[in-house]
Amino acid sequence: MSRPAEAGEKEFIAMKRVLLKLSGEALAGDKKTGFDEETCLGVAKQVKELADQGIQVAIVTGGGNFWRGRTSETIDRVKADQSGMLATVMNCIYVSEIFRSVGMETEVFTPFTCGAFTTLFSKDAAVEALNEGKVIFFAGGTGHPYFSTDTGAVLRAIEIEADAMLLAKAIDGIYDSDPKVNPEAKKYDEISIQDIIDQKLMAVDLTASIMCLENKMPMLVFGLNEENSIVNTMSGNFTGTKVTV
Repeated sequence: MSRPAEAGEKEFIAMKRVLLKLSGEALAGDKKTGFDEETCLGVAKQVKELADQGIQVAIVTGGGNFWRGRTSETIDRVKADQSGMLATVMNCIYVSEIFRSVGMETEVFTPFTCGAFTTLFSKDAAVEALNEGKVIFFAGGTGHPYFSTDTGAVLRAIEIEADAMLLAKAIDGIYDSDPKVNPEAKKYDEISIQDIIDQKLMAVDLTASIMCLENKMPMLVFGLNEENSIVNTMSGNFTGTKVTV
């Protein structure tokens, strides 16, 4: 059953391999577009702390800091989605280099060839990179139009057999209505993926939600811009929304 947020820490289950989905808008910080380097460095330092503890981390970034093609009424949807895929490639290349600057080994995978920029995705290659201690990035979504980066993130989380998916967003959890529109919106402390689907809360899109349900992939949704939010989520001091399956 879902319930509104309550004070206190949440039950924490140790995880050894996670997929972290970073909102493109959150990477832009207060600038709203492009990159906020301080925000990206903050993410890198937190992920390094996890990696130093032996936690394997895979990352998917959204492309909303560069591209929101679905809002266009002018260009073809397929071309809009392809532009969005390339936006995520730019994001992953940039963020992976920020990660390298703080001492991590990284590798960027895409579902299509990008010359020497990235590695063509396969499960075996991705898991091997994780086992070598690299932080890996999945760029380019699924490689197909009509699938969001949320769906691509869930797909990759399932493929690499992640323990959970962490959603670092511009807002700090899942609410019963849009908190930007309704100041009385209530945040959920815990909610099932079935309730999200039934209530059309759409923490992730419907396709991604159904994939989580069918493959029993739990999610932890929290605000990226809260101080040390990624480390806190992994250490049990979690203030976002736990999505159960």
